[in-house]
Amino acid sequence: MYIIVTPFSKLIFRVWSHQTLKADFLLGVATLDMSETLKSNDMKREPCMFYIGYLVISPTLQLHSTPPICLSTSSSPTLQLHSTPPIYLSTSSSPTLQLHSTPPIYLSTSSSPTLQLHSTPPIYLSTSSSPTLQLHSTPPIYLSTSSSPTLQLHSTPPISLNIIQSHPSAPFNPSHLSLNIIQSHPSAPFNPSHLSLNTIQSHPSAPFNPSHLSLNIIHWEQRVDQNGRMYYVDHIEKRTSWNRPDSLPSGWERRVDPMGRVYFVDHISRTTTWQRPTQESVRNFEEWQHQRSQLQGAMQQFNQRFIFGQIAAANKEFDPLGPLPHGWEKRTDTNGRVYFVHHTSRMTQWEDPRTQGLLNDKPLPEGWEMRFTVDGIPYFVDHNRRTTTYIDPRTGKSSLENGPQITYVRDFKAKVQYFRFWCQQLSMPQHIKITVTRKTLFEDSFQQIMSFHPQDLRRRLWIIFPGEEGLDYGGVAREWFFLLSHEVLNPMYCLFEYAGKDNYCLQINPASYINPDHLKYFKFIGRFIAMSLFHGKFIDTGFSLPFYKRILNKPLALKDLESIDTEFYNSLIWIKDNNLEECGLEMFFSVDKEILGEVTTHELKPDGGNVLVTEENKEEYIRLVAEWRLSRGVEEQTQAFFEGFNEVLPQQYLQYFDAKELEVMLCGMQEIDLVDWQRHTIYRHYARSSKQILWFWQFVKEMDNEKRMRLLQFVTGTCRLPMGGFADLMGSNGPQKFCIEKVGKENWLPRSHTCFNRLDLPPYKSYEQLKEKLMFAIEETEGFGQE
Repeated sequence: MYIIVTPFSKLIFRVWSHQTLKADFLLGVATLDMSETLKSNDMKREPCMFYIGYLVISPTLQLHSTPPICLSTSSSPTLQLHSTPPIYLSTSSSPTLQLHSTPPIYLSTSSSPTLQLHSTPPIYLSTSSSPTLQLHSTPPIYLSTSSSPTLQLHSTPPISLNIIQSHPSAPFNPSHLSLNIIQSHPSAPFNPSHLSLNTIQSHPSAPFNPSHLSLNIIHWEQRVDQNGRMYYVDHIEKRTSWNRPDSLPSGWERRVDPMGRVYFVDHISRTTTWQRPTQESVRNFEEWQHQRSQLQGAMQQFNQRFIFGQIAAANKEFDPLGPLPHGWEKRTDTNGRVYFVHHTSRMTQWEDPRTQGLLNDKPLPEGWEMRFTVDGIPYFVDHNRRTTTYIDPRTGKSSLENGPQITYVRDFKAKVQYFRFWCQQLSMPQHIKITVTRKTLFEDSFQQIMSFHPQDLRRRLWIIFPGEEGLDYGGVAREWFFLLSHEVLNPMYCLFEYAGKDNYCLQINPASYINPDHLKYFKFIGRFIAMSLFHGKFIDTGFSLPFYKRILNKPLALKDLESIDTEFYNSLIWIKDNNLEECGLEMFFSVDKEILGEVTTHELKPDGGNVLVTEENKEEYIRLVAEWRLSRGVEEQTQAFFEGFNEVLPQQYLQYFDAKELEVMLCGMQEIDLVDWQRHTIYRHYARSSKQILWFWQFVKEMDNEKRMRLLQFVTGTCRLPMGGFADLMGSNGPQKFCIEKVGKENWLPRSHTCFNRLDLPPYKSYEQLKEKLMFAIEETEGFGQE
């Protein structure tokens, strides 16, 4: 646009607001007197700069023009603009500036901050405050400044940034320049390598150091809603937040995948996530990891302390009579008949040396024969009268009294089978559905179990996790028992506590009354533990041995105190073994107890605080102290527990077990025998010699016991084994061995079918690939699905 003027002309500038759907209205008016301008410029036409002394501008300014335009203000901020049309200029408040333009653009201010800008279109320029400038542009960009403004730039690379010192009196200090690159297009993320920085200096004595430049990448915008509330917009992830955004925590990096999706990389733990990390979330995750590691350490100690033990000589045939004497060997002839070889004398015989022959036993009468039951109990056959008896004809004593001891494993199996028979008799037809969520597992389970009639809990369980489609043929129920036991027995709920500082078995917490509903919870836990025994499912954590004896209705002894408080037990033994009168100890039939910081005195018998302990009554004192220590302050909780327990499973059905056997039934084995695992594994579409199978067992062999348990839980739904090991694994239709099946392609992840104890193992091409996929499946999988 060209304007013909005379030295006496006056130019009147009117700035209008033009919008498509609204009428134009005047924003401001300014007058330029050419004669006054020439006088101030010594009556010269060059340079072609015109200064407008005062421009009346409303809070919002929009400017449309055709170049060339020379615009300047002498007040702060001073602005000079040279441009080619079209130009779109608006301000939401004085001094906020937004600029849309087509090049060339030359922008300058004569006061702080002084800014010169040369650029190629399109350009979007805005300032939220006097020294703050925001620029949206497509490269190249030529920027120069002689002062210290803060610049925020929205752009797509490449970017050319030139710093020019044009005032010798005010040399440019690069450390004052803060450059913020604002990304608004996820598809074209800013790459700092595209930024070329050049410095044009008028004073070589003040060299520019690029390291002084503060470069930040910003993609957030602050806005205000119609109610005046401030919120923040993330243009990259296209989301809003009420909270002011923070920078990424140390060690984190933001990246964009080939599909344009933003994800975040944690270089410390070498993990990725879709969720934007914050200082608080990272801190919470670190606290959770610390608590998880502590719990795993505690559980590992528990597992090591209460290991059922691997079955000795698992590859040998079970023999109730025990090992042969030294020098003897048991063999079988071609007809399947067993005979015995004595290598020392080089003799063979049909008789078992443990019962006859060289053991110097008296021979049986003529026509008599000794045989053994399946449990190893000897009995005698009289072929003369065709009768059998347990009475030895040589001694007249019953073999039930003097016969060989029944081994623990075989005896325990018989007890378990007998118990399962009665559970089958007590079971109810049909099934019940229990719907729970993983986040509120404790609360959901409590509400539903307590709402059922106790006998309904003997029906077949159908566990449902909303959002996880699947059919429960036992695998989901196993996981539910395992996860829920981890929740309800957590000492953080103050219902149970660890038995000691170095003993991670659980006992009832005397301070549980701090929860007003604690008796209801103990009744619920009693039902839950009875359900676990009744349905043959394992729980995550075990109780102390005295607690198991209470479940079995067996009397407690002083020896039971040793398993939960060794120091207290040793002190009582010292009192028992030493003379109190000689030691000068003055004790009374009363003890002090502390609950939640409050110390109270408990009398062991009426007026016990005034009864002195002497040599004559110290046995009574030791007995009363032991009983108090094993049941201090938990009488009501114990009664509520057994009230719920007996509603589902009467305690008399457990009378044949001891405390250790009950613990194995409830918690299973904690140690995994790799040889037993391999021996009782079957394969589908794989052979035992397939390279994938060899890699799998090599991987399992390299695992520690904890990871083996997690692998077992991934496939079977629980990390516990039944008493008989892998040979007694149960599926939806009865006994179901561990199975590995060839399914899928090499890029698939392993899958599991917990109801059938089956692992779908794709045909991986290398051991490293198999190890990586299996570890990912073990550590990252949660939930169920249905094909």
